[in-house]
Amino acid sequence: MSCILIVRELLGGLYFGEPRGFSGEDGTPAAFNTMRYSIDEIERVAHVAFAAARKRRNKVTSVDKANVLETSQLWRKTVSRVAESYADVELDHLYVDACAMHLITNPRRFDVVLTENLFGDILSDEAAAITGRSACSDRRLLEVK
Repeated sequence: MSCILIVRELLGGLYFGEPRGFSGEDGTPAAFNTMRYSIDEIERVAHVAFAAARKRRNKVTSVDKANVLETSQLWRKTVSRVAESYADVELDHLYVDACAMHLITNPRRFDVVLTENLFGDILSDEAAAITGRSACSDRRLLEVK
């Protein structure tokens, strides 16, 4: 398996969005979370992914769920705009469910995977299970300035 680098936004998204909590009416418990991303948050992590791709195989796969989530629609639009500054790097977009399938069936199609916090949490665990250790078998840390 080739080395896959997963660049995951770690400070925002569903894990940290506000408001969040528990509520309930008429004795029926309910819970809610908020997924929120700003253009600045997306741009920051996108630049990291594209810079990393330039040191590797020049390919970024941006993972979202833009068919149903407004945050993912903003994610896709913003990443596409950032990609214009990296003409030498190929960009493709995948929905998270399709990415999960391709990680298992064709992991060599990936170089740098760029995604938001929740999706990155899940996909990095899946990639680690595929290799038995980590998504990058030699455990290199890539320094991106």
